[in-house]
Amino acid sequence: MAPDYLTSVRKQFEYYKLLGDKTFAQLPDEALFWQYNAESNSIAILVQHLWGNMLSRWTDFLTSDGEKDWRNRDAEFEAGIQTRQELLAKWEAGWACLFTALDSVTEANADTIVYIRNQGHSVTEAVNRQLAHYPYHVGQIVFLGKMALDGQWKSLSIPRGNSQGYNAEKFAQPKRTAHFTDEYLQGAAPTAS
Repeated sequence: MAPDYLTSVRKQFEYYKLLGDKTFAQLPDEALFWQYNAESNSIAILVQHLWGNMLSRWTDFLTSDGEKDWRNRDAEFEAGIQTRQELLAKWEAGWACLFTALDSVTEANADTIVYIRNQGHSVTEAVNRQLAHYPYHVGQIVFLGKMALDGQWKSLSIPRGNSQGYNAEKFAQPKRTAHFTDEYLQGAAPTAS
């Protein structure tokens, strides 16, 4: 497994974590628990699900099945988190588990078969599976945040009507090799996804 793959994956996970962080920072507490209807998830429920999935998938990533017997997936979709502090603690714990597991992947163990519900995955497949899953839910979190704040929402990407100026600024710079998240993760201008 190429080291640049793991570097790229880590940056992409960090980017999606940051989108959640920036959404939470904009929202009042009540917006974290709002549900459109009984069949919809609140931001708190989505965080609870991500936390449960992350702990299950990334704990002992290379040595045990990613669907742990202690996980209660169905309960992740019931209101459980009660406060902003609890939501943020679970959010951080899930991501910490993920980043610790990613950091454990080396050339020596990169060919390990990772099982999820008894189905074998290469390390790359297992990582990609979660890289597709988490942005799906982070996008839901951002959308709910945008709905809650309406006109007060601060864009996490290129704001409407600014694409031409943003592109002109980028094309005025010399060609270079960089990860698309570099500026965003360093707090500079947002990038298009």
